[in-house]
Amino acid sequence: MSFDPRLTGLPVMDERTAEERILAGLDEEQRTVATTLSGPLCVLAGAGTGKTRAITHRIAYGVHTGVYNPNRLLAVTFTARAAAEMRTRLRDLGVGTVQARTFHAAALRQLQYFWPHAVGGQLPGLLEHKATIIGEAARRLRLPADRASIRDLAAEIEWAKVSMLTPETYLLKAVDRGEPGGLDKVAVGRLFQGYEDVKADRNLIDFEDVLLITVGILQEDPRVAATVRDQYRHFVVDEYQDVSPLQQRMLDLWLGGRDELCVVGDASQTIYSFTGATPRHLLDFPKRFPAANVVKLVRDYRSTPQVVGLANSLLGNRRSGGLSADALWSAPLELVAQRPGGPAPEFLECSDDEAEAAAVAARIKILIEHGTPASEIAVLFRTNGQSEAYEQALTGAGVGYQLRGGERFFARKEVRDAMLQLRAASRAAEDEPLGQLVRDVLKNLGYQAEAPNTGGAVRERWESLSALVALADELVVSRSTPEHVFTLVDFVAELQDRASAQHAPTVQGVTLASLHSAKGLEWDAVFLVGLSEGLMPISFADTPETVDEERRLLYVGITRAREFLNFSWSTARTPGGRANRRPSRFLDGLRPSSVGGAPTGPRQPAAKKSRKVAGPSVCRVCGKILNTGAERKVGRCPDCPPGYDEAIFEQLRQWRLKESAAAEVPAFVVFTDATLMAIAEAAPQDLDALASLPGVGPAKLERYGEAVLEIVAND
Repeated sequence: MSFDPRLTGLPVMDERTAEERILAGLDEEQRTVATTLSGPLCVLAGAGTGKTRAITHRIAYGVHTGVYNPNRLLAVTFTARAAAEMRTRLRDLGVGTVQARTFHAAALRQLQYFWPHAVGGQLPGLLEHKATIIGEAARRLRLPADRASIRDLAAEIEWAKVSMLTPETYLLKAVDRGEPGGLDKVAVGRLFQGYEDVKADRNLIDFEDVLLITVGILQEDPRVAATVRDQYRHFVVDEYQDVSPLQQRMLDLWLGGRDELCVVGDASQTIYSFTGATPRHLLDFPKRFPAANVVKLVRDYRSTPQVVGLANSLLGNRRSGGLSADALWSAPLELVAQRPGGPAPEFLECSDDEAEAAAVAARIKILIEHGTPASEIAVLFRTNGQSEAYEQALTGAGVGYQLRGGERFFARKEVRDAMLQLRAASRAAEDEPLGQLVRDVLKNLGYQAEAPNTGGAVRERWESLSALVALADELVVSRSTPEHVFTLVDFVAELQDRASAQHAPTVQGVTLASLHSAKGLEWDAVFLVGLSEGLMPISFADTPETVDEERRLLYVGITRAREFLNFSWSTARTPGGRANRRPSRFLDGLRPSSVGGAPTGPRQPAAKKSRKVAGPSVCRVCGKILNTGAERKVGRCPDCPPGYDEAIFEQLRQWRLKESAAAEVPAFVVFTDATLMAIAEAAPQDLDALASLPGVGPAKLERYGEAVLEIVAND
């Protein structure tokens, strides 16, 4: 009998070399990235194609083969969370000393080091938020500025500074920038200067100043530039499509004419143009470095073919007419799904915002009841103001949620208390499994194995503590080696590192987030809500370029989903309001009822649905064109008299009420009013006739068909 150490619980020794282990599991294109270690390299990586895996394995392979000195390579990205994730992966690959930082963190570290020598004295204080200083500058200039205006003005000043504009040059470059805060360009320029004056009076610098001053020192002091270039010989830049002119300038100064640079990005995910980001640096990389290797990652390992097909179709429907030369980025990468098939994306039209939120909450509850963890579900919207309706609807449905962009995980009181107690326990930790130790410590703070039945603060507290327990279980598996078992001391150190980088663990609860803040994240199920004209694209997107960016924003939202994808919109803002909203133009050709039909690719289930939502396009009474889904369902304008038997309609409503109560779902989930009207008007006599009506799909036909026909026949 052969001996298998896996059966004993002992560590299994991997006899492969470190280099072989690093390359194992990479696809052909990822392996090309990982083994191309010298010279300029441009990686065009679509959503879900494993770009972070490819570049971290490239760094690890370069270190293990001796090509890279781990202390002389700098990896930069755009968010603290992404940098922390990269550091975690590099640590797991055995190259934890490689620096992975944001542009701002890297620049701040250099500035803190070189300031005493290059400038002298103490580095000014770092301004965390601009609002207070902008407000004071506005008061000095007697300019009106409420909270919303100050937020817009802060964004405008940030754009100006990363575009390397001064208050004087701002007027020349901001011709097409609108009127931020309701102020004309001259007033904004004055406020910009006033903001800089107040900062100087208080000896403060902001985050953009960190980059600007570092760039200035590198440009003007050859000794500082030489020191930095000697320290860092190789650079890796993630999310390169989001680089601003100021960040590109700093990168150029770091390089100093060398070409040991690897950049990774996707022009189709450029969604921060309003902050100064531009994909031109990514797309022009081969022109700047003619000897550059260009590798395309298009194998999507994240999403089902149904989701991938829809994402490809969204960009495929893009029209270039009217776009400027800068907006005409190259043909988008066409993703190739690697996962098995999944459910067809759903399209849901609701009567108003409240009904839409309730319908989404009902579907989320069903997903959770069928085994999808709440933490693997997200509701994504265009503006933060849309979140309130979903917070209320999820609370009403008894579903926990977390609002991305709210209180930071490590700032929560229960998390701070937990870290203190874990630190104290680590000083006298017994020889006990880490998972059990953490559970015992957190039990004193209210942790229990089962989630509490209540919501609110009690549930949120439990979710925070549960996330720490889950992280401990995860790390004891991923970080333990034959030589060292991951301990409570290690766990406390890991938590401290994560707190510094704001790298929060996964919290149980549905995520509510704006589309912008969802960048870089993924979930099993994604609900894209509020997809009506005026919200997607947003109303102030009034040029071909800004509308094009809104399309890319929706693309980012779609590609966050692994399996379940739901699109929804409402025809009116409030219950009983005028139904004058239309679905987003971006859904044309994607949703089954829209012009152009379903997208190409493996979406047959969705294509079959097209017959159920295709109603008449003109009013049967007056002949007027019908605009909304509700109008098309009943086949007439809301102003024209109904042609249905009101007694049948009322009986159908009463039946629907009983069905919804029994199933514990909102009434419209059974059938909408518009569908009931269509049934009452058509008075179908058999299942085939009922199936031909809009709003009656195969599932509802099977579940409710006989009952509906009985009501119609007995009247």
